[in-house]
Amino acid sequence: MWIYEHNAENTARFVLGTAGANPLICFGINPSVAEPDKLDPTLKRIQKYAEKQNFDSWIMLNIYPQRATDPQNIHMKIDCALHEKNLLHISSVLQRKQFRILAAWGGVVTIRDYFTKCLSDIIEIANENDCQWVALGETKNGHPYHPLTRVKGFSLYGTPPSIFDIHTYLSKYGGEK
Repeated sequence: MWIYEHNAENTARFVLGTAGANPLICFGINPSVAEPDKLDPTLKRIQKYAEKQNFDSWIMLNIYPQRATDPQNIHMKIDCALHEKNLLHISSVLQRKQFRILAAWGGVVTIRDYFTKCLSDIIEIANENDCQWVALGETKNGHPYHPLTRVKGFSLYGTPPSIFDIHTYLSKYGGEK
């Protein structure tokens, strides 16, 4: 069964995934055009990774919910109402249990100054729910790998998640707020 939460204009997506008792929770930067039964390459990989890691479902969340196939087209300034609505959806998903959250946004997080503020707010919600952050490795600058990453010696499906120190990461890229 699909989980699909978006705004009326479909210009923002808050949650996309499948329902289950043990979902892989994944955070990217922003949603693209993916919808139920029409997954983009990133979500096809997330779905396959979840299956190979014995999750019964998966849920994709994003640091910022505006749809954009090119991250350069994301709002130059934060839309606070959109961000607050995203936080409500994230809170609803994360309060189900103590999840391990897969950080998977790559270096794109640096293209907008407000992304780290959004991430800081998300971390507060995750902390309130005793969630643990993991990643499938890090770029040379310390960003968690994006699912489409192609690096010599890196295999998405053969890489177990490792603990990702989200607080150290945030202090490096924007400071805890």
